[in-house]
Amino acid sequence: MNHPSRVVWNKGKVNSIMCAYNLVNGIPNCANFDLLTTTARGKWGLQGYIVSDCDAVSIMHNEQGFSKEPEDAVVASLKAEIHKISTREAKVQESDIDRALHNLFSIRMRLGLFNGDPRKLEYGDISTAEVCSQKHRALSLEAARNGIVLLKNSEMLLPLSKIKTTSLAVIGPNANDSHVLLGNYAGYPCESVTLLQGLQGYVENTMYHPGCNFVNCTSAAIDDAVDIAEKADYVVLLMGLDQTVEREELDRTELGLPGMQESLVTAIAQAASKPVILVLMCGGPVDVSFAKDNKNIRGILWVGYPGESGAAALAEIIFGEHNPGVKLPVTSYPKEFNEIPITDMRMRPISSAGYPGRTCRFYNGTKVYDFGYGLSYTSYSYMFASVNQDKLHFKT
Repeated sequence: MNHPSRVVWNKGKVNSIMCAYNLVNGIPNCANFDLLTTTARGKWGLQGYIVSDCDAVSIMHNEQGFSKEPEDAVVASLKAEIHKISTREAKVQESDIDRALHNLFSIRMRLGLFNGDPRKLEYGDISTAEVCSQKHRALSLEAARNGIVLLKNSEMLLPLSKIKTTSLAVIGPNANDSHVLLGNYAGYPCESVTLLQGLQGYVENTMYHPGCNFVNCTSAAIDDAVDIAEKADYVVLLMGLDQTVEREELDRTELGLPGMQESLVTAIAQAASKPVILVLMCGGPVDVSFAKDNKNIRGILWVGYPGESGAAALAEIIFGEHNPGVKLPVTSYPKEFNEIPITDMRMRPISSAGYPGRTCRFYNGTKVYDFGYGLSYTSYSYMFASVNQDKLHFKT
């Protein structure tokens, strides 16, 4: 029987993986033969090459003390299957170099890079006009649509009617900022459209209030936002995080919404004339148990950082032009989970020590939302069509 990861990797046509900085049982990932060769190549069937995360090899020597000399970290990585590195001393065998070159050049051959003049190949002469071509912008929109997760839809509040919705209140620090849609490691967008502008395209009478910024919020600002919410047919609350709160080299210190956002959401949900919709923009998980359990908050959407087409995608989903159906890519933990030191990387739960485990596979505590959770506007039912010793067939 195929290993599950082998099946997934083969279907996804994975050609390269990257090893991380951290240690597994005292061994750096990038020097772990069992992980990279026995598991990735042997059990999972990886055919391509393996590269290190930035500085991961130097960190073995400089910070983790895994190797006595810098070149020893390089040698350990090469023997464990890391490629795209070099060593000046003869501490590796010629067969180690041959193996690395084989994996590198086999990928280049599969890409067709030796099939004549590179400028005449499929990707050899791409003009700058392709950057914002209609084809690529359509792909950006499709990616944004397929990255938005419907977490709550009590009493089928969503989608809203474009005809019956005559006024809309859009409130929150994420509403009128297009840059926040891009997240970390983003290029310049072809067009900058805020979530507010996207929703204004569906409801002409759209009122806006920032509510508060990501950290600070006065009671007067909350009162002003509540006043707007009371006047609208529906309220969309655009909350969450941005790069001032989470990004590479800036870890969050707690799992709740920052600042006064929770107080703002609760106040508006209590005062609004109709149930409200909460939209969460964040890369990592956020504990929104208070909203999940609030009967006046009937819709919750997780959008991640949806990119330049995120405004259009969100508006399409809220007003029923696109049916959401994707699943949550993270496990959302309660705030109490933050009491576990982030440096404790044990995966499995240890009941005797009160350790709940990590990741959706091993964590046995209460979860706000599970990895893989997500709703749709379509109702599904399943039944067994046939059963034999090897397979289960379902009808939907």
